[in-house]
Amino acid sequence: QVQLVESGGGSVQTGGSVRLSCATSGYPYNSYSMAWFRQAPGKEREGVAAMIPGGSTFYADSVKGRFTISRDNAKRTLYLQMNSLKPEDTAMYYCAAAAYRSSRPWLLERAYTYWGQGTQVTVS
Repeated sequence: QVQLVESGGGSVQTGGSVRLSCATSGYPYNSYSMAWFRQAPGKEREGVAAMIPGGSTFYADSVKGRFTISRDNAKRTLYLQMNSLKPEDTAMYYCAAAAYRSSRPWLLERAYTYWGQGTQVTVS
């Protein structure tokens, strides 16, 4: 059974930092692409950052230079380090996983098969 469980969310002041974690099980983690998405109230879910096997990363323009995605393959855990947070970063954050295929749109929802339940980040 595939499981993705996010943690690390909470309330933070503008300019602060938060690190999200996504613990995974039930699929061959090392060969899967992983990503973070977010959804603010009244808005569509959007891709924030993605990492494919081998380490290439992709970021939304709105978070480049502030957010860093990383993964620990031994721990089967995905991370999102978020710095210089802004109120517009307030959202539910989700991690997602998909078997790697070349040329997929790694910041779009349709590229992913498995999803976590989300963790809330509130910036004020």
